[in-house]
Amino acid sequence: MLKLNEPMSKHCSLRSGGATSEFFQPVDVNELSDFLKNNKKPILMVGLGSNLLVRDKGFDGVTIHTKSLKELSISSDFIESGAGTSLAKLSRFALANLKYGAEFLSAIPGSVGGALAMNAGAFGSEIWQYVISVKTMNLSGEINVRLPSDFEISYRSTIHRNSNEFFVSAVFNFNLKEQNDNVVDLLQKRNTTQPIGLPSCGSVFKNPKNHFAAKLIESSGLKGYCIGGACVSEKHANYIINQNNASALDIENLISHIQDTIKKKHNIELETEIIII
Repeated sequence: MLKLNEPMSKHCSLRSGGATSEFFQPVDVNELSDFLKNNKKPILMVGLGSNLLVRDKGFDGVTIHTKSLKELSISSDFIESGAGTSLAKLSRFALANLKYGAEFLSAIPGSVGGALAMNAGAFGSEIWQYVISVKTMNLSGEINVRLPSDFEISYRSTIHRNSNEFFVSAVFNFNLKEQNDNVVDLLQKRNTTQPIGLPSCGSVFKNPKNHFAAKLIESSGLKGYCIGGACVSEKHANYIINQNNASALDIENLISHIQDTIKKKHNIELETEIIII
């Protein structure tokens, strides 16, 4: 389905941002491939939009929503998941099939594709620890199978040696002998420490080496600080909340203010996790 001038605030968890010129949601990988074969416009891939901010001027291109690419299957010891599958659903599926290791994913907002693109993690685990292989698609609609060795993977970073490809699925080996985390405990911890239910993008900044971004922000007196409708969460300082119809500019200005303050007070440069288009 192709839509024109679709507001990206409907598809980003911050509930803010401009419109995309075209918005395409393929029903499956084949339809996505056919679309790309005829497309000449810039592309933005979006899953759950939990780590994305589109500037108020919008995106002049095609936003491709991977929501329907959510197949899940198990064969032998391996689980294959589409890029559009939510991490929470993947975690539940693994646990239901007595495959252990995916429990931490239940606490991460987002989809498989987005998690692979940034090496998402929580509670000491990261998604690429469990990846056997991935399927990618290039801008011509061709599918390739890639191995972890085809990527440079580090903390909250995945650098693809083939930059014009994006993830469409992945094969995982959740191979721990027993649960390393209790999902109920993880979700309770998340709900206690994070502003769940409010429009945010999750953690805004990466943790600098030997530091926690939230502690740096809190110690700088920025909890509750607002610019326009965007505010630093009182519950978790590494979260920005869209508290009152914040524009994308409000959010971006608040991010810059936090970075400038931390640089002045601690001489540390905060790097964003959120992607700003």
